[in-house]
Amino acid sequence: MYDDELAEGDSAWFEKTISEADVYGFAGIVGDFNPAHVNQRYAEQTRFGARIAHGMLSGSLFSTVFGTSLPGEGAIYVSQTLTFTAPVFIGDTVRATVTVSEKMPKGRVRFDCVAAKPDGTVVVTGEAVLLPLRRPAASGDES
Repeated sequence: MYDDELAEGDSAWFEKTISEADVYGFAGIVGDFNPAHVNQRYAEQTRFGARIAHGMLSGSLFSTVFGTSLPGEGAIYVSQTLTFTAPVFIGDTVRATVTVSEKMPKGRVRFDCVAAKPDGTVVVTGEAVLLPLRRPAASGDES
């Protein structure tokens, strides 16, 4: 989607059920083997009582929305803030929703970001700035 097609209030989402394979795969990719994520015995002794998914795994679902639907292919991430508000356990479903909140100078667009479980529990909030594709300039040569 081109920057001139976006309007404040436009929204899109992506939903995923977090699996054990997701947690181990994410740990392997980023190198974060915190036992709160990968060791059940350890995790049972934490305040959560069970293994939790990496916060950044849930946060990365916003990138899925940005790269695939809003604004979509070719968009470039400029910045992202995240606040983790509740744990995500293996087997939880998370819906990451992004909403255009402001069209900024130089083609930048600000998005509100919220990820929540089906029961309404918000697990991540934040704000992102992206550079959507710009519409190519019309060439004056029609020959």
